Amino acid sequence: MGLTGVVVGIDGGGSKTDAVAATPAGEIVARRRIGTTSPHLIGVDASAKLVVDVVTEVCGDAQPLAVAVYLSGLDLPSEVSTYRAALQRFGWPGLLLVDNDVFALLRAGTQQPDAVAVVCGTGINAVGRRADGAIVRFPALGSISGDWGGGHGLGQEALWYAARAEDGRGEPTALVAAVCAEFGVSSIVELTEQLHVGRRDHGELSLLAPAVFVAASAGDPVATALVDRLAAEIVTMAGTCLRRLDLLEREVPVVLGGGILQAKPPLLMARVYEGLRSVAPCAQVVPLTAPPILGAVQLALEAVEAAPEALTRFEAAFA
Repeated sequence: MGLTGVVVGIDGGGSKTDAVAATPAGEIVARRRIGTTSPHLIGVDASAKLVVDVVTEVCGDAQPLAVAVYLSGLDLPSEVSTYRAALQRFGWPGLLLVDNDVFALLRAGTQQPDAVAVVCGTGINAVGRRADGAIVRFPALGSISGDWGGGHGLGQEALWYAARAEDGRGEPTALVAAVCAEFGVSSIVELTEQLHVGRRDHGELSLLAPAVFVAASAGDPVATALVDRLAAEIVTMAGTCLRRLDLLEREVPVVLGGGILQAKPPLLMARVYEGLRSVAPCAQVVPLTAPPILGAVQLALEAVEAAPEALTRFEAAFA
């Protein structure tokens, strides 16, 4: 194709950001990992500056032919537009792709034109696409946009039930001991006081997710109900994408990614598979095994119309 220069993929979440540069032939040039670039956490301008700096670093002396930036926190079309404008102020040549990190995850899981991805990590989100370009996505702004789930949502509910069990308003649950053990406190009241006065960050509640799965596997009714609720939410998000795209009766891959789903808690996964068989019996569940940065670079390669063998070469080199 005569292309010179490199393409760059960026995948950024709440704690880390991966950057990879590759030639249009699919050969890896450089990899870097930095801290968060989430515009929700550090602001648009600070995030854009970090992205520009890491792109410059991985490109070296090469020209960036395409830069594909996929970040958590770019949830609304207006946020994507604002972030794109912030990057463009640096005057980059070449193509610039900007969107939510769930799109990188989707591409890392499948190249099929009809596909759905659900990400369940700290939070929860989903996206669906159809071969004709139709997209279904969600604001993913938490309870104000109808969302529940992920490690943070699960942790909040675990604490809620544990608090009520401890003071007698709720039924007994193994979550009381599990929550206390996780945070090294003698009572749930002690933990809630720490959260209230700011000695602990509410974001730490996502650490409780594994304890919920352990308690559910041991038969605790409260924990089991929480796992069932999370599974139902994952199934609902996938099923809604398929229904809105008129793909319920098609053999469409449903990619499952994010820290919780990739850890594959047995009870959760059993419930998710069971639920998807019920609402979309033709769907093909695809547990994500590759990191989303793989999808970000693949999208950058496709943007410059790299040859199929280049994509294959990159996947092999990345593995």
